[in-house]
Amino acid sequence: MKSPRLAWAITGSGHYIEECLAFMLTLDNVDLYLSQAGEEVLKMYGIHINDLKDRLPIYRDKAASAPPVGLFYKGYYHTFVMAPTTSNTIAKCVLGIADSLVTNLYSQAGKCRVPSIVYPCDIAPEMETTAPGNKKVMVYPRPIDLEATAKIKTFPFTEVVESVAELKTSVLHRLAALS
Repeated sequence: MKSPRLAWAITGSGHYIEECLAFMLTLDNVDLYLSQAGEEVLKMYGIHINDLKDRLPIYRDKAASAPPVGLFYKGYYHTFVMAPTTSNTIAKCVLGIADSLVTNLYSQAGKCRVPSIVYPCDIAPEMETTAPGNKKVMVYPRPIDLEATAKIKTFPFTEVVESVAELKTSVLHRLAALS
C-alpha cells in the first residue's frame, strides 16, 4: 500500500471556503470529499469541480452507504480534515449521526482513531465571513450551534480550529509529526 493520505471534506459552508480550498491545494496526497451541499456551495463561489478533478481525487456523496469510509479501516488515511464545516454537520457529528458521506467519514475516522481536524463555521456569537461575490458579512450563530461546536471540542481524536490560520498551523503540524 502507498503511504497514508489526508482525507479532506467540504460541507455546505461557505465560511472562508476559498481560503480553505486554496490551502488544501498546496498539499500533497490529499483526497477531497464533497457533501451534496458542499458541491452546491462550490458552485456559488465560482469553483468548478472539473478544475479540481485535474489536481486531486474527488469523492462525491452519491451512495447511501458511503463506501469510501472503508478506506479508514485499511489504514489509507492518516488524518481527516473537515473544513469548512456547517453547523448541521457539526450537530450530526455531536449526536453520532452518520447518515451522509461526510458524517460517516468523521464517525469512521474516530472509530479507527484517525485524528480529525475540524473547522466549524459557527465559532463565536458574532463573526465576519465571506459571502459569494467576495462580500464580507456579519453572521450571528445561534446558541445551539455554538453549543455543538463546544461539544465536538471534547471528542477524542478531534482538534477544532477557529480560523484559517489555525487550520493551516494544525494541518502542517500534523504532517510534520508524521514525517
